[in-house]
Amino acid sequence: VEQTVTGLGYDLVEIERSAAGLLRITIDMPFDAGASEQFVTVEDCEKVTRQLQYALEVEGLDYARLEVSSPGLDRPLKREADYVRFTGHAVQVMLKQAFQGRKSWQGVLTPVPAPTGLEAGDAAAGAPDGALARPWSLVFKEGKTEQVLGFALEEVRDARLVPVVNFKGRKAADGNSLGTTAAVPAAAPEQDGG
Repeated sequence: VEQTVTGLGYDLVEIERSAAGLLRITIDMPFDAGASEQFVTVEDCEKVTRQLQYALEVEGLDYARLEVSSPGLDRPLKREADYVRFTGHAVQVMLKQAFQGRKSWQGVLTPVPAPTGLEAGDAAAGAPDGALARPWSLVFKEGKTEQVLGFALEEVRDARLVPVVNFKGRKAADGNSLGTTAAVPAAAPEQDGG
């Protein structure tokens, strides 16, 4: 599945398989820090579905129904690259072990600066899956005080983006609203053919 999805130019976010035979594949557009954010369309899902149906048939994988979708507003963060991509965004983190009587925490995701001599991307000695030696943190308000919760990826059971819905539209750099009105070009004057 991953080879097919990445071969088509998408990122594989998640694979779920239910007891009822449902195979759910979640895809996203690859992250490019210099480019504007792109979103998965229905056509993207159809393209991946057609290719996966063929690939899964060739592999002989048994499933009752295949579903390919975008990650949605509450996109899960599964890999280190997801954390890097969504640095500065509001995130809901569910820890494996409770800290101060809570497992669920919400705040703005920030990386903890690397200690001197350790670069972002350096793997911790003996850490599974090349996990970073430095932890991440959530910055949040507790009353009027700003708090910081530090955590390592190994301590996270589940992490998701906090959905942000703005029905007023996004603001452009010049302060004008984007997406709330459609610009219609003025009609060209009709020319008299003679």
